Amino acid sequence: MIKNQIVTGIMSYGMSGRVFHAPFIDIHPGFKLKGIVERSQKLAQENYSDIISYNSVNELIDDPEIELVVVNTPNDTHVDFAAKALRAGKHVLIEKPFAPTLRESNYLFELAKEVNKVILPFHNRRFDSDFLSLKEILTQNLVGKPIELHIRFDRFKPEIGKKLFKESNRPASGILFDLGSHLLDQVISIFGRPKAISKISGKYRENSEVDDYGTIVMNYSNGLNVFLTVSLLVADPQASFVLHGDNGSFIKARTDVQEAQLIQGILPNSPEYGIEKIGSEGILSTKGKDDQFFKQKVLSQRGDYMELFNAVYETLRNDKPYFVTKDHINWQLEILEPAK
Repeated sequence: MIKNQIVTGIMSYGMSGRVFHAPFIDIHPGFKLKGIVERSQKLAQENYSDIISYNSVNELIDDPEIELVVVNTPNDTHVDFAAKALRAGKHVLIEKPFAPTLRESNYLFELAKEVNKVILPFHNRRFDSDFLSLKEILTQNLVGKPIELHIRFDRFKPEIGKKLFKESNRPASGILFDLGSHLLDQVISIFGRPKAISKISGKYRENSEVDDYGTIVMNYSNGLNVFLTVSLLVADPQASFVLHGDNGSFIKARTDVQEAQLIQGILPNSPEYGIEKIGSEGILSTKGKDDQFFKQKVLSQRGDYMELFNAVYETLRNDKPYFVTKDHINWQLEILEPAK
């Protein structure tokens, strides 16, 4: 056990807290999971017997031992709760979307600087195995100069969901903020800020108050065109990563297993954690001699969301730069924020 642990509290024990935060904070030797906010059902202690179950966000924030607060509440509460935690002298790890607007994002970063605390965006999908596979293809220049990249996040949920904060018309609602923020972060992490974008969104489910479909086209100065698509009405999910370059193509399905494993109770320190199933390999097609094309399977490295928590620890304890920057978030919000 590391002596100088980061004492951490989580604001909610819904799916996000139960799946994407608590297992990692509990296992990581650099963190101490002290407590989780549970307003009604008290379930967290079934898995973490030594923690406190706070009755409110204020109880967590007022705990003097808490150094890091995870803001994983509904999207439209992120800014208020993060600001309250910062003013109370806590570091903050904030779920996506970071904020509904660019103005509010700048407010949070400026407030963190003012109170001498750190606010860190939570973008775990940079450590998906399928995305890491795409990055490796690009790093090794295996398709040559990239010309066209399609990234999709397909689901089939024609019924209106029970989570009102996701389905009601409020700040940072809709599928582009929910799923599109993941894809934008992945693209921006590799290619940076686009020179131009266009965006389409729509409501197609019966009685939907929020966008359930969205497409963003991003153009880069080097000629690359990136197409992002998110939808809740795709019964036959398409390849999630399709990359074309002047020397070949790479196609990869959305095959990261971490979310499914965590829901099943497989912990991040399990030997099988993060390893894609056999048959999930991406396909690289390149042109060889005599104009013949060669196809080969590309194995992905292990996906590992623990890398995010390693980065949080290194930032807070060793002052190392965090992998998601203020610019990354603000470029993302320039695209996501509705036009006035």
